[in-house]
Amino acid sequence: MPPVAIRQEGRKIWHVALPRSKFAFLTLPRYSMIALSTAVEPLRMANKLTGESVYDWSIVSLDGQPTPASNGLQLAPTVPLEQVGPVDILFVCGGVEVQEAVSPKILTALRRLAERRVPLGALCTGGYALAKAGLLDKYRATIHWENLSALREEFPRIHLSDQLFTIDRDRFTCSGGVAPLDLMLHLVESKLGARVSQLISEQFIVDRVRNDRDRQYVPLRAQIGVSHESLIKVAQLMEENIEKPLSLDEIASATGLSRRQIERLFKRHLNCVPKRYYLQMRLRRARELLLQTSMPIIDITTACGFQSPPHFSRCYRAQFGCPPSTERQTRQGKPGALARPPGETAEAGPARLLP
Repeated sequence: MPPVAIRQEGRKIWHVALPRSKFAFLTLPRYSMIALSTAVEPLRMANKLTGESVYDWSIVSLDGQPTPASNGLQLAPTVPLEQVGPVDILFVCGGVEVQEAVSPKILTALRRLAERRVPLGALCTGGYALAKAGLLDKYRATIHWENLSALREEFPRIHLSDQLFTIDRDRFTCSGGVAPLDLMLHLVESKLGARVSQLISEQFIVDRVRNDRDRQYVPLRAQIGVSHESLIKVAQLMEENIEKPLSLDEIASATGLSRRQIERLFKRHLNCVPKRYYLQMRLRRARELLLQTSMPIIDITTACGFQSPPHFSRCYRAQFGCPPSTERQTRQGKPGALARPPGETAEAGPARLLP
């Protein structure tokens, strides 16, 4: 019996034959177990919900020996890379001390895969391996926030962002933690429809499915270091006053800094003006309320310090690309198809790993 996709229109469900997809996960030494687990489990659940083997997956190492994760555990079965066969995407799974984990043999293998046009992805710090192999040059990509600054310095030809995940042509990169769950739900939705993606998230007690417009939360201390307590104090004061935003003069008075000092701190360390940083903070809070609660938009407008719903809508559209009402409707599953980011193409068909 062929694999089946479940799609929903209103309350009507029908079946559409689909080809089986296969993913491989190449485990680097001390890879992140949580990142790999949250990538594999949505595939398993998709098979369960559809009643068909819509997805196959393999855990891979160069020699077929199980690779110790950062928590000391190993996964079996693990198969040699050359025995995997055709796959739709191969993901490189990274974790701690990734620079030491990326060997010349790994780089050679990845370059050979790219030569054969195998779509490549990365979980957590696995993007470092692709970057080191030169396989992310001129691509949009993301990586765990702890590694963003270092990668920007070492690989300036990569268009790095702090998104949860990034899909650019035949590259699928993702930050760490549970963000691979969001990437996989996105891939499931593009193949099987929003209803299956939503059912998977319900099974995993996920409040909402995040997309590639969602950003990693990068702690301010990680962005600027622990030595800039004045800037951290200003940001904390802003966060404590979301509903009734403070003026720059009020912030200066409360922190004992001058307006000029605050502006210089933000420009030097965050490359933005204080007003812009404050606005982005309020918009992030508004988006959390919009997607995680049933609060009316007018109440969110007030709670996040905006003058009126039209003012809120304009600011929200400028930041996230759509008005608040559309964002909420999309997350509730009302519109149909997924929009593709500019330059993104449909998933490539299976490609053979090695001759």
